[in-house]
Amino acid sequence: MAESEQRPDPAVDATRRTWLALERTQLAWWRTGLAALAVGIGIGRVVPELSDAEAELPYALVGIAFAVYGVMLIAYGNLRERRMAAELEAGQMRMGSGFGRVLAAFGIVLGVATALLIALT
Repeated sequence: MAESEQRPDPAVDATRRTWLALERTQLAWWRTGLAALAVGIGIGRVVPELSDAEAELPYALVGIAFAVYGVMLIAYGNLRERRMAAELEAGQMRMGSGFGRVLAAFGIVLGVATALLIALT
């Protein structure tokens, strides 16, 4: 077998794939954060302009909450990527995070708030 046809070292190949997966995961956090920011603009500014809603404050509050959530998702994606990269370099990785659960709970609260906003206005 020629040198250019040799298979890569499995350990090196696995590490490379892990780094690439880490990068894709970070980008997914960013995309989700940007989507939450867009929802915040939609609920906070666009929906009140298009509807006959008398009270704009509930829309603005839910829109602001979505914007804060979007920023938190992007920031967490960056922090998580750095932590995971350091753990990968050290040869140890732990899964999960308490803050991930906080983000999930915040997302659930936002979903309920959005449903209430739709149902009550």
